[in-house]
Formats: sequence, structure tokens, C-alpha cells
Amino acid sequence: MLITSSHSDYCKLLGSYILGKDFADLFDIVITNALKPGFFSHFPSQRSFYTLENDEEKDELPSLDKPGWYSQGNAVHLYELLKKMTSKLEPKVVYFGDSMHSDIFPAHHYTNWETVLILEELQGQEMEKPEEAEPLEKRGKYEGPKVKPLNCLSNKWGSYFIDSVSRRGNAEDSLVYTWSSKRISTYSTIAIPNIESIAELPLDYKFTRFSANNSKTAGYYPLVHYTLASQNTDSKIIST
Repeated sequence: MLITSSHSDYCKLLGSYILGKDFADLFDIVITNALKPGFFSHFPSQRSFYTLENDEEKDELPSLDKPGWYSQGNAVHLYELLKKMTSKLEPKVVYFGDSMHSDIFPAHHYTNWETVLILEELQGQEMEKPEEAEPLEKRGKYEGPKVKPLNCLSNKWGSYFIDSVSRRGNAEDSLVYTWSSKRISTYSTIAIPNIESIAELPLDYKFTRFSANNSKTAGYYPLVHYTLASQNTDSKIIST
């Protein structure tokens, strides 16, 4: 199943480029122009499905009766179709997305689907950390600076995951989870750097998930970001 806010023609262009001209055969259901996050939050009466003809919306549908390629729509009617396809009253859905606003929060909040956040800030964990990088003066004459990995600390904003708050007097700064970090552990089942990181795992692999009973770093796979791992436990970080 593929759900994208892109229009049908653009979806075909990108899908063919990334996955090959027969990419649509990989999905039983393709939904374009989904207009997320409204796809998850709107009622069926507010957002109907439409058939497509030559990439143009044609007939409005009162419900979905079979797999296919559709436009717009809503999560309620989609879930009813999944019930028919799986012959289950409550089929489990695992939804992958790279946007907290358009994908992860609405899918979790409005449909209670399991959510996997694809988070590019987790990429490059195997690369050197800023404090481990070799000084420029020790590098060879023709060796330029390495490309900055996505998981490096921003010189302006600091860590994507934790921040420090100044305290009065001579007290040490307090560490707090950033807004982004708290949203990840609240609305994501797990967070991964890319699809490749889990592609070769067995289908019955059991992930440690984010939950109220686990550490706020439990759901990061395959590695916790080093700015979080270096804190050892949640007890060092103040929840606000």
C-alpha cells in the first residue's frame, strides 16, 4: 500500500525512477493526492475517494470495494477495505513515513496505526563523532574536510534530540529532551534512519518499541543517536 500527497502523474514519475517502470505492481493499493494529514483526520463525508482516468480524477466513490489506484480519500474507508482484504475485524497496520506533521502524528492519533518514523538525523551513526574527528592540521596535504554527516551537531541549533537549559547561579546546565525528541517517542512505534536498515531482517523480528514503560530511547533502531546514548539513562535528562 502506498499513500502519497503527490498527484498521480508525479507519483508515476518518481516511482518509475526510484523503483522501476513496474513499481505499481509492488502495491495492492495506491492512493495519490491524499492531502495528508487530512487523509487521516477528516471524516469520509469530508474527503471521498475518486477513481482516476489518465491521471485525472473522475468518479466520486461512496466507499472502496477493491484494491486499485485512487485519489484523495480517507483512512476510515481505507481501513474498511483492509478488513475485507484480510478477512479480519481489526487488521494491524504499520505505516512508514518521514514527516511527523503529515505522517506519524496523524496516523497514530486518528487511526492508532503502528508508525515507523524514517529519520534522516539517525543516518551516519557509523561515521566519526565530531569530538573524534582528526584535527585539520594533522590531515594530509591533499585530504580535505569530510562531508558533514547528517547526525552531526548543528553549530547554531545544537542536538536535534537534547538541549541544555541554563540554571541560575553556578549550577550546572540541565539537559532536556527537545520538542522533536519528545514527539518521536510519543507518536512513533520505532524510528529508523532508512528502509535499508531493516530490509534484510526476518519478518518475525521483534523490535523494542517506544512506550511509557520503556526508556525514551528504546525505539531507535539500529542505534540510539550518540547524543542520547552518551547520557546513559533518562534520569540525567529532565522531562518538561
